Amino acid sequence: MLPSRRTRVFACKVPTDMRGSFDALYKRAKEVIGLDPKSGHMFLFVNKNRSRIKVLYYDGTGFVVIAKRLDKGALEKYLWVN
Repeated sequence: MLPSRRTRVFACKVPTDMRGSFDALYKRAKEVIGLDPKSGHMFLFVNKNRSRIKVLYYDGTGFVVIAKRLDKGALEKYLWVN
């Protein structure tokens, strides 16, 4: 199932350890953001330097993790995260 117009993106304001994958991001979304990761919404996480980003998304059959690492620079240019 692809994201719909109703899919919202929730950003974690606290830097996240990017070594973690599905389980670590699931726990982070639940504890830090305070929402159910199986809600169908997307949960966005960045590292301390904002050079890496991961998105956790439940597509109805399982979790999907989308990851990006910038070659140089930080995500402030592309993304507003407090």
